[in-house]
Amino acid sequence: MPPVDIVEGKDKIHLKVELPGFKEDQVNLTVEDGLLTIRGERKFNRENKDENYHRIERSYGTFVRSFTLPNSIEQTKIQATFSDGILNIEMPKREETKPKQIQIKAGTAETGSARKKEIDVQKA
Repeated sequence: MPPVDIVEGKDKIHLKVELPGFKEDQVNLTVEDGLLTIRGERKFNRENKDENYHRIERSYGTFVRSFTLPNSIEQTKIQATFSDGILNIEMPKREETKPKQIQIKAGTAETGSARKKEIDVQKA
């Protein structure tokens, strides 16, 4: 299983998948029904049949990693890049789920509108 780092920012969730020795055409990325799936295969190629291996520690064969996506992700806008053995997956959040700044206006303890009426009366 390749190791994965998941980082959440204000606007997106970012996955970094470590895939040393892989090329982008050996990895498949799909999104279906809120599930992000990463698949790949590293084949064992024996270059010289006369060599005897004493130890094989690197992983070979297929792997599958799946992640359930939160509802806040805009699934149609997910992008992926592959560079130096790292698969970077950027998943932007939906606009309606991003934090919004709410401006606080001056007012009285009862209601803000009562203070506004007092100011309007004083101006007249």
